[in-house]
Amino acid sequence: MNNNQIARISLVLYALVLLVFASGHFANAAKMSNAIPSFIPGALFWVYLTGVALILAAISFIINKQVRLAGLLLGTLLLIFALLVHLPGMIHASEDLIKWQSMGDLLRDLAMAAGAFYIGSKN
Repeated sequence: MNNNQIARISLVLYALVLLVFASGHFANAAKMSNAIPSFIPGALFWVYLTGVALILAAISFIINKQVRLAGLLLGTLLLIFALLVHLPGMIHASEDLIKWQSMGDLLRDLAMAAGAFYIGSKN
């Protein structure tokens, strides 16, 4: 297997993960909207919009069209979530378990943002 095949398989696997996360945004929208900071109006709207954005990025990666743009936009979106949703959640958590879960979410989104920026920089 050559490097191009490995890169293509990796991109499709990344897209499949995005689709799983997108399905969670639709299946658990009401619960997820509780994580949106109160200073951001229309929490439920943002949860659904995020689900759509994840699906569009996944489709872009799978069909190999507009991959650069999708990668850069996805990376920006995930970085915003890490900083506006998960970081405050971690800082303001009153229980250790919630703090650790928020830190895991923060690190996951930072890692996925880095991956998306890398994808966007290579295409």
